[in-house]
Amino acid sequence: MAPTIRLPFRRTLALLASATILAQAGMSGIAFAQTTPETAAPGVAAPVPAAPTPPASAAPQQTPSVQTVVPTNGPASVADLAEGLLDAVVNISTSQNVKDDEGVGPAPRAPDGSPFQEFFNDFFNKQQGNKGPNHNVSSLGSGFVIDPAGYIVTNNHVIEGADDIEVNFANGSKLKAKLIGTDTKTDLSVLKVEPKTPLKSVKFGDSSEMRIGDWVMAIGNPFGFGGSVTVGIISGRGRNINAGPYDNFIQTDAAINKGNSGGPLFNMKGEVIGINTAIISPSGGSIGIGFSVPSELASGVVEQLRQYGETRRGWLGVRIQPVTDDIADSLGLDTAKGALVAGVIKGGPVDDGSIKAGDVILKFDGKAVNEMRDLPRVVAESTVGKEVDVVVLRDGKEQTVKVKLGRLEDSDQAASGDAAPDRSQDGVITPDPDENNDMDQPDTGDQAAPAPGAPAPDQHQQGQVSPDAATPKNVLGLSLSLLSPETRKAFGIAESVDGVVVTEVEPGSASAEKGLKPGDVIVEVAQEFMKSPDAVAAKVKSLKQEGRRNAQLMIASANGDLRFVAVPME
Repeated sequence: MAPTIRLPFRRTLALLASATILAQAGMSGIAFAQTTPETAAPGVAAPVPAAPTPPASAAPQQTPSVQTVVPTNGPASVADLAEGLLDAVVNISTSQNVKDDEGVGPAPRAPDGSPFQEFFNDFFNKQQGNKGPNHNVSSLGSGFVIDPAGYIVTNNHVIEGADDIEVNFANGSKLKAKLIGTDTKTDLSVLKVEPKTPLKSVKFGDSSEMRIGDWVMAIGNPFGFGGSVTVGIISGRGRNINAGPYDNFIQTDAAINKGNSGGPLFNMKGEVIGINTAIISPSGGSIGIGFSVPSELASGVVEQLRQYGETRRGWLGVRIQPVTDDIADSLGLDTAKGALVAGVIKGGPVDDGSIKAGDVILKFDGKAVNEMRDLPRVVAESTVGKEVDVVVLRDGKEQTVKVKLGRLEDSDQAASGDAAPDRSQDGVITPDPDENNDMDQPDTGDQAAPAPGAPAPDQHQQGQVSPDAATPKNVLGLSLSLLSPETRKAFGIAESVDGVVVTEVEPGSASAEKGLKPGDVIVEVAQEFMKSPDAVAAKVKSLKQEGRRNAQLMIASANGDLRFVAVPME
């Protein structure tokens, strides 16, 4: 009996050993395929050993190769980091007393004779009866403590219009909050509570150091359930979602859901590098596209709100427009960059001529202006009254000018006075009135005649016009004429506007494609003031001879609003 029992047992051991050897040989093949020796020819498998080594000695040799294909356990835990931050994140509850709309009208009623008339009318009568003259509207959001003394940051839209603000802390305590200051342009607000003991707080970090792909952690306190932690990466930087004039959002895929607005976005050091503000979602829930106000913008706004209860932004006093590829070509720029100054506001910080219409601002206080929307942000972040260096492109050359910033709010007050509106307050400029006092009509011969034998004066430089200047000229698909009382009246052109009027636009021309229309006034061509149709034609011809492909025109509308247009000359 013993042999009969042993034989199957020995066979079993032999089969198990063979299976083990084959399995190890198979795993060796996978490891080799991923770490093919450099001596192996492309497409040729590594040779298999003629005789397998015993299992006992083979296992230790193959273990390192097998470990190379074992997946990792994911990123390191953020539990320790989150534990130290959760207490600084709060839930914000608001209530607002809203008056019922007076113009809502009577409740709908069922048609007379309807079998459901009684039930239908009873339902709406009860609904109206339960409604008083006023009712409360509540909302929830998140925020975070930035000072143990009780200063809290959140979004403006979380507390906007609230009559009562209550802050709920992670330990279950609640405190009434006072609104210190709010800024609608960045959607930020600062609140203040009066705690009995110092609060757990967090600090701002530097969002400018963050890179796409860096890990971030979002914490919110939605619905008062307690801290909610999500982790993701920075998906993008400098996002413009048309939320305000200073959009520069951080995009993240860390989940941001309803009730998380106003909560912090942390780096892996536990520093606040963003304030969660908005999401893109068709359903209202997170789909991995969330946006945070970067700390490099938010920290300055928050500090001003704490100190003054309002923002105090720098103001340059210019109207700007984008530099398109055509405008860049007309100015001799290699690429489309910077902000094109379309006008200088009268009485503003740069009304002294330091910056002129037609300048392209390339750098402001050492910061590059890559596109138009960069300029308002860097100016707003600057200190009021600060003297800064501004690099501009003027007449094809870069120049550095010094300007002293004003305060943005002052400009708002100046433009909203009770006096009759002055177009210059809206950023409109006109040429120096001393340049040409008889611009509205051609020269009538009142000028002194030149001395006998003297050369004829240069009419363009003397501010005069040629006898045939009033004759319409066709340039760039435009019919041009001098401004006169008749043309001003015909097109409704303001007296403050000077230049050459467009009377007709050829359909399908480059000028028509650029949006020029009758009644527009050409003020400048290539930063040179135009006094007659002949001057426009001569300047365009000169630009063609210089090899320019586009002519840069400063165009004034009938009411004086300025813009720049680059019209192809080919």
